[in-house]
Amino acid sequence: MDTSLKTAHVVVGVTGSIAAHKAIDLVSLLTKGCDGTRCEVRTVMTADAQKFVTEVPFRTLSRNAVVRDLYESDEQWTPRHIALADWADLLVIAPATANTIAKLAHGIADNALTCLALALRQETGLLIAPAMNGRMWQHPATVENVRVLKSRGVEFIGPEEGLQACGYSGKGRMSPVEQIAERVRQKLSEVRI
Repeated sequence: MDTSLKTAHVVVGVTGSIAAHKAIDLVSLLTKGCDGTRCEVRTVMTADAQKFVTEVPFRTLSRNAVVRDLYESDEQWTPRHIALADWADLLVIAPATANTIAKLAHGIADNALTCLALALRQETGLLIAPAMNGRMWQHPATVENVRVLKSRGVEFIGPEEGLQACGYSGKGRMSPVEQIAERVRQKLSEVRI
């Protein structure tokens, strides 16, 4: 391994959507590298995400422990969500549900992921890849929450048009993981000196 390469620190937040299984591929892609930069990836899963996928593939692919609960402890005295907020160069939430987007817009920090997002350093980027039913995406509350987050500098990628797990067709599918990974690489190169 080339030790001259800089290591980028990426946290992938996974929320409770059927698209949560796609986040496994995203973690795999990011762990393999970010265009001349090594990526170290950590994963934070909400309780709802754990209803769709387990921590095992994330832990295996990233070679790092997965944060699943706000109150988990480790050997450090610093709460894990604060330590990760300090560590991260970029937080990517993929998939991001309407619920999580609403919490972020209103500063609700009731799980490890939303607490981490609120504790991020100002220079740390936040990239959100929504995944939800099309009517949920178009609901005025979601539209307003997205507007609020964009006004704070949060970037969104997607959602895409297509057939959704609920059987409806429309805008609400999570963007392909290859597109998300490419945008992560671009964002990391933007903050590199």
